[in-house]
Amino acid sequence: MSDCPPLEGRTDTGGPAGLAGLTDLPDLPDLTHLDATPRPVTGPRIARLARQLQGARDAAARDALTEAFWAEAARTGTPLVEELDDAPGHRAVTFLWRGHRATRRVLLLARGITDRDRLADSLLHHLPGTDIWYLGHRLRADHRGSYRMVADISAGAVPADPVLLQRRLLALRAHAGADPLNQDRIPARWRDAQDSVFALPAAPPQPWTGSRHSGVPRGDIPRGTVERHALAAGALGAERDVWVYLPPDAVPYRPAREPGEQDGHRLPLLVLCDGDMWFGRLGLRDTVDALIADGVLPPLAVLAPDAVGTATRRLELGGRESYVSFLADEVVPWASARWPLTGRAERTVVAGQGLGGMTALYAGLTRPERFGAVVAQSPSLWWRPGLEPGAVAPDAVGTPWLATLAAGLRDGLPSGRDGVRGAVVHFDVGLHEGALAEHTEALRAVLRARGHRVTRNVHNGGHDYACWWGFLADALVKLVGTGADASADPGAGPGIGTGPALDVDAAGSQGGTGLTRSSAGCP
Repeated sequence: MSDCPPLEGRTDTGGPAGLAGLTDLPDLPDLTHLDATPRPVTGPRIARLARQLQGARDAAARDALTEAFWAEAARTGTPLVEELDDAPGHRAVTFLWRGHRATRRVLLLARGITDRDRLADSLLHHLPGTDIWYLGHRLRADHRGSYRMVADISAGAVPADPVLLQRRLLALRAHAGADPLNQDRIPARWRDAQDSVFALPAAPPQPWTGSRHSGVPRGDIPRGTVERHALAAGALGAERDVWVYLPPDAVPYRPAREPGEQDGHRLPLLVLCDGDMWFGRLGLRDTVDALIADGVLPPLAVLAPDAVGTATRRLELGGRESYVSFLADEVVPWASARWPLTGRAERTVVAGQGLGGMTALYAGLTRPERFGAVVAQSPSLWWRPGLEPGAVAPDAVGTPWLATLAAGLRDGLPSGRDGVRGAVVHFDVGLHEGALAEHTEALRAVLRARGHRVTRNVHNGGHDYACWWGFLADALVKLVGTGADASADPGAGPGIGTGPALDVDAAGSQGGTGLTRSSAGCP
């Protein structure tokens, strides 16, 4: 038996010295050998309350027990997270809703937990004689995710037919919102609403995404600037808004290059899909400011075009040459003429999530002379040319189209052509995303065979900004961070591909520090 710890899902939280604010991060256990499948459970607190209610002498005593329960829930916050004697690597997680006389059912919509094809399985149970609705799941203790809830107070009989009930619950989803007793929230996509977030004790820390960083209020960290510019997108046949982040003290509107200037004095670049979400709703500026203030990222610039809306996003993102041309031949040159941005592919990252992740992969593989690194978070590898907009190809059948392209069975992959080095590729994948882990493994094998350096982080979560946010920070630290490993090539300096982290088979699912590395002597 090998003495090496498993690569997939492992983190080394030691890291280079001198990274401010990281020394107090918890030493998280490795739980990857445990089952991460959500399973129904009745938590200890609910079980105890049910017994107390059953033994109560009268209605007044039952009401007192109920009120005490809700006061406790308001004080501790929800969902309830409790240890399990027979499963120390798991937790009982109980979602709660306070109903009233008109409440007929309550639906939980939790990413990575709720099966959208079987919504009835996510209906909360009613504790008889109370206003308490609850649903418990046994989750592995490194789970993080977002969720919404909604109560059905409609009139009429509850559909007995499972098909009709599913239709009713599908319609109910549009009215879902944040958990009133959980103040940890994240903006929802495409809606003026919020989702609730929970993270179990062993979930990856996200030191750069909270309201405070390293004990310092965000307001005390030097602030970069965010501007929104309208850009004529010839490749798309339309105008697009582009969010531009510039770090503190950046010099605006410089010539493309001063005489004799070295590229090392220019800003590394992140090109990020879905700018309207990352900057318009999530406030990515605070995260990048904190990373730079902590010294783990050099000052860098971010270019993030708007996705516009669901329909436009489906039409434009994916493996589409037109959108990659927009990014590579219009957005980057436009910005480079105005700000001191790097011209080196190895210091330029393209990133995205879902269809944006597919776009980032296609951009890095077909334009490696422009984009030297890719961060593909939960990429929509089901995408293939010819799909109707909005259609999803079966995700459990066959090899992903992009893997076929990358293998050279189709034209268009210039990796290694004319001396251009293939892009470094990093994947973030949730355990609860269907066949995506299998598909990224197939693509990873092809890319590695073609000479690309590939890392993959498989985490205990779903298709979720609550996970992507922290892991995007991690990936940037690994790809363009300031902490060059001592084993890097002499004179390589900080930047993409300078340390052994880029050659491991997988990054750790216990991440959050940006310091995942392979162990010496391990494959």
